[in-house]
This record gives sequence, structure tokens and C-alpha cells, in this order.
Amino acid sequence: MNIQTREGASGATWFVGASYGGTDDQTPRFLSEGIWENGYEDKHLDLVRSMRTGDRIAIKSSYTRKHGLPFETRGQAVSVMAIKAIGTITENLNDGQRVKVDWEKVEPVREWYFNTHRGTVWRVLPGEWMTDGLIAFAFDNKPQDVERFRNAPYWRERFGTAATDKQRFGWTKFYEAIADKLLTYRTNRAVLVDGIRKISLRVEGLGHLAEDKYADGATGFVKDICPFTTMGLFNRGIKDTNRKIIATELADFLGVDEPVPETFEGIPLLNNLKSWYFPFEVNRSPDHIDSLWDVFAAGIAYADTDDDLAREEFAKAFDNANGRRGVAWNLTFGLYWIRPWAFLSLDQGSRTYVSKKLGVPIGLHGPKRRCNSADYLVAMDVLEPRFQEVSYPVHSYPELSLESWLYKAPTEEKSPVGGEDDVDADDDGDDAAALEDVHVAAPIVAYSVDHILEDGCFLERSEIDRLLDRLRTKKNLILQGPPGTGKTWLAKRLAFALMGQKDESKVRAVQFHPNLSYEDFVRGWRPTGEGKLSLADGVFMEAIKAASKDSSSKFVVVIEEINRGNPAQIFGELLTLLEAGKRTPNEALELCYPDADGTRRPVHIPENLYVIGTMNIADRSLALVDLALRRRFAFVGLEPRLGSIWREWVVKSCGVDEVLAADIEQRLADLNERISSDARLGKQFRIGHSYATPVHRLGDGETKKWFQQVVETEIGPLLDEYWFDAPDEAQKATTQLIQGW
Repeated sequence: MNIQTREGASGATWFVGASYGGTDDQTPRFLSEGIWENGYEDKHLDLVRSMRTGDRIAIKSSYTRKHGLPFETRGQAVSVMAIKAIGTITENLNDGQRVKVDWEKVEPVREWYFNTHRGTVWRVLPGEWMTDGLIAFAFDNKPQDVERFRNAPYWRERFGTAATDKQRFGWTKFYEAIADKLLTYRTNRAVLVDGIRKISLRVEGLGHLAEDKYADGATGFVKDICPFTTMGLFNRGIKDTNRKIIATELADFLGVDEPVPETFEGIPLLNNLKSWYFPFEVNRSPDHIDSLWDVFAAGIAYADTDDDLAREEFAKAFDNANGRRGVAWNLTFGLYWIRPWAFLSLDQGSRTYVSKKLGVPIGLHGPKRRCNSADYLVAMDVLEPRFQEVSYPVHSYPELSLESWLYKAPTEEKSPVGGEDDVDADDDGDDAAALEDVHVAAPIVAYSVDHILEDGCFLERSEIDRLLDRLRTKKNLILQGPPGTGKTWLAKRLAFALMGQKDESKVRAVQFHPNLSYEDFVRGWRPTGEGKLSLADGVFMEAIKAASKDSSSKFVVVIEEINRGNPAQIFGELLTLLEAGKRTPNEALELCYPDADGTRRPVHIPENLYVIGTMNIADRSLALVDLALRRRFAFVGLEPRLGSIWREWVVKSCGVDEVLAADIEQRLADLNERISSDARLGKQFRIGHSYATPVHRLGDGETKKWFQQVVETEIGPLLDEYWFDAPDEAQKATTQLIQGW
């Protein structure tokens, strides 16, 4: 290929489609004419105009496949992107439609797995390991690091190398298989209805299908049915034993080979009083059930293909079915059932989790203040890139659904089944107030010292036990230590271990800073939407009230950087009540501000409310902690932990080269010895192990590059601050960390 000069290139690479709106593949024509064309007159115009001479471009074709792949898929569909041609842009005609390209055909076609893109035009920038790998694969003929991709957070649950018994969400294969078989009955629904009717004669739990009201005034078994109502037969608020029986019968009828799930944890359920997606025959429009089959088919096509047309068809079908009688948020439940890895369920629990925990807004521009297709797709467009982030709370829709089932927003009462916004006033007769979903009580998620160790704690078990013992006895604990010793990381995990369960609704986190006040933390006047002031409780007072209402549970307030604020001023009179011996109504005090109703009620801190603080002892800008605060807290020092436990963790879990891990440990040990022996500094200024622990798994051969970057951008600047009056000393210490590399 005659590679053109890349001067003026934007730094981006482009992966583009060659089929538009169902047209034939245009790749041969593009190659012969030396062009690439945008097949749309109203889309991607700005993207195409931003292409620059010298940018590299590849023609892609994306699809999903379950079999014939060079790794174990466990029957799950894998996103595949075929690279059919690569080239360099030689001219942009600036019409948003066409660029000239010096092409080279790729023979045979090369397949890239996992990290694909739905749109016709994909602008890929270098700098992340995923995009760097893709660019090298497509344009430099480098192999894909499949093992790293399949074990990345977004794909790990489906394709990771962990033992099968460690993987969750095996139920998804059964649900997808049921959907695939149901699709074959789209134009043969009489046979489907007859099969379901025969099942209803053999098993309990399907009597609701015999309550249809026909156009002639008679009643009886439904004459037509949609695919979502069919899958809802085993996704209703009935006993799990009945769900399994119904699921087994339906699978036998459809010819599904996948085993019936053992558990249904985290899967949204329909309310028994509202488990049809359509009204009685006498009340429904002729195209109602057809519209549901349309969105069902379009949803499967959109999940299994990778082009703009599939997205458009899905959006059109979604909006056509959405808002009809019996169709509301439950439309998203059904989409989640049929393709759990591709669609977001917006049951009540998931809506709360997405909006309050993840902070992702859900648009309400559809019928009856619910979402339309644009709102729904935008929410997923925001979430899916986040799923690939190592530190994001969830990494897939099944994990999101499960976590939302377990989630309770802090200090808020869990809503009763459904809610006001779930009422569909247009539903039939006695079902006018029926609700869309049912919330099954979530199980307790146990959390113990074992879990802290499994999460990557480098302390010994006996040390963690000691921390918990001090917290139980003193009620208030401060973790102090040099930077990078995992104080914040450990604080919340100690809270969970203290409670014996992972329940974020019982843990409140706040960071102290110089501008934080008593009014922010305990109680004070706050502006309202009407431009007035009202008394409002702060984080600590909310925690006190929550703990007072539930004496059988433990509650924890985590205060980060507790010495950055003025604790005596922020706690006010409650500082006295923090003492373990004063956690009683007999010691209650009135607050500076009354309750919202104007009454002054004495307040005490209950026994079941604990406080964990963190403190960086190397910050010279902070004053010593007030002695009154010291009397009320147990102080525990955390040390840098670079030893055998750390080495084993970073090698096995973080991909750090085993030989280099030992080398890094020695270099940091030498640095910490140097810091400790310097009279201007001391032990409190040592460098913690967090600096030498990657936040995500490294690829092969990346250890040196990663550590060099850590030294240059994190440790080096910190040493400059330590030895601000001796810059040569700081530079020498930084150089020795990577000397010989």
C-alpha cells in the first residue's frame, strides 16, 4: 500500500461500515474507486467532515457469534468485528459524505472480539489499552490480547477464565434461548397459544390466562398472546418452585435445551395483578399484540447486529408499542429478559439505582411520564462505556439488575411495591391501581474479614480483627498513616465487616474540609426552591435518626480526611456525645437548632452508630488533632505493606511481572528507609503500597512502563513536595526508583 504522509492527521483512526439501510456491501466499490462514502444524508456528517488527510481508516463488519471462536464462549454470544480493508485518507471533500482513501484489502478478513461499536462511523483515539490494542491489530497486524479482553470487567462474567462455579448470571443463556425459539412463532401464534393452554391444564399458576373478555361478551382463555406476556409466565410474583415448573414446561414445548435456572435472583418480576402486556380482547386495538411482537423482534435484531438501521427499527417499534394499555415500564423488563446483556431493565428498583446510585438521569419524554425510545437508548449509551471502567460499581445490565435488587438508598425508606408513578390509570376494571413490578425481599449479602482479604487487603487477619475489636469497643476509630496506605479503601470495608453484611444504605460517607460547618454536618438553615430558608438535617443527624429507628442494625459514618476540617466546630455539642460511655438518652443534649416543627428535643447518639475516620499524617498543612477528639477516638496507624501478600496479589490479580514486582518492592523499601532516616521527614512520610498497586490489570510487558509513569507523575511530585527545600535530594530519590530501567 502506498502510505501517504500523515502530516495534519487528527490522531484519530476510523472504523466505518460499508452497508447502509440494508443495502449490499459496498466494500468492493469503495476499494475500486478509492473512496469511502457515508451512506446517510442526515447522519454522521460532522464526523465525516472531521476526518483528516493522513488519518487511518478501516472498513468493518460487526456481528455476534457463539461458535467457532478461538476461546471458550460457554454458549454466550460474542461481539465480533471483521476488518475487511484498511487505508489512509488522502482527501476529505468536506461534504460530510465522501473521503478519498488509499485502500488495501485485508485477506483473509481478520476478526476482532469483544470491543466493537454499533454505529456506522467509529472514531477511535489512542491512549487506552483497549483502543491501542485495536489500532495495532487493525493497522499493524498485531495479535489481539484475547485473554486480557475476556477478563476485563465488562466481559469477565461471560467469557472470563474464572472457574464456572465462580461465574454468575448463568440464567441468561436460558432466557435468550427461550426468546430465540419464541421468535419462530411470530407468525404462527395460534400454535403457541394452544401449547400454552395445554400447559395450563397440567400445571398451576396460569389461570390468569383464562380470564380474557372476548369481543362477543364471552370469557375464556386468551386467543392471542405476545412474547413478553409469554416470558412473563415464569417471571411473576409466584413461588420459585412454580416458576421452575412453568419454565420447564415452556422450554419443552419450544424445544429449548438450556437448563432451567436454579435461582432467579435480581430478575425483575411482573405483579400478579398486571402480568399481561395487553388489555382484554374487547378493549384492545387490532394491532396491539402485533406491535409487541415487532418490538420483540426488533430488540433481538438490535442486540445481535451492529448497524444504525437496527437501532432505528428498534426505536420505531419501541415507540409504537410504548404507552399502550398494559405497556409501560414493563416493556423494558421484557427486553431485559430476552437479551439481558444488551438491554436495561427499568423496573422500580433499577430506576432508583440508576438515578440515585449511578447518577444517570432517565428521561421521561414518553407516554404518562415514562421514557420513550430516545430516553431509553440515551441511558444505555451512557451506561455501556461506564461498564468498561474498572472502578465502576457495576459492569453489565445483569449486574446492575442484581445490585439494584440489593440496593437501598441511604436514610430512605424502601418504597412499597410499585409506586404512584407505576399506576396506569387506563388499565382494565379492577386492575386500574395494579402495579407493574413486584419486589421480592433481597437477601442479606454477607461480608466478613474473609471478604476484606479477598478484596486485596495486605494486612494480616489478626490485624483486621484488632481493628474491628477497637471499633466495637470505642465506637469511634481513626485510621491514620502515610499517603497510599489504603486508609479510605479499608474504612468502608471495615464498616461492612462490622455490620456483617454489605448494605450501603447503612453507611454514610463525608469528607471534612476547611469550609465544612456544623450546619452542613449536623443541622442548619438551607435555601428552598421557593427562595425561603428551612431547617434541614445534615449527614450525621440523618445517620443518628436512621440508627435510632433500627436498633437491631449497625450504622456507620465514614469521615475522610477528618483533620482537614475543624472537628470541634463541625460536631458541636455532639462531640461530647461521641464517647462510648455517653451513648444513652440520659446524656442527651439539645442542638443549637430545633427540629423542623420548632420543638427542641434532646438528642443522643445511639449505641449502634459508629464513626470511622481517616487521617493523612504526612500533610504538614494541617494542625494537630484537637485533644477532645483524641479522647473519643481510637487511633490506629497503617503502614506501607510491601511484602509477600502484596507481591502475590499484584502478580496474580494485576498482571505485574513477578520478577519486576520484587524489584519494585526493594526500590520502594530503599526509598522509605531514606525518608524515615531523614530528620526533616520521618516514618509518617513514607510511600504507601497503593502507589505500587495497579488499579486495573496490566497487559504483558507493561509493568516497566506503568511503574515509570507512576514514579514520574505521582511519586516524583510527592517527593518534590517532601524535599521542597532540597530539590536535588528529591530528584536523586526519584531517579534511583527507576535507575537501570
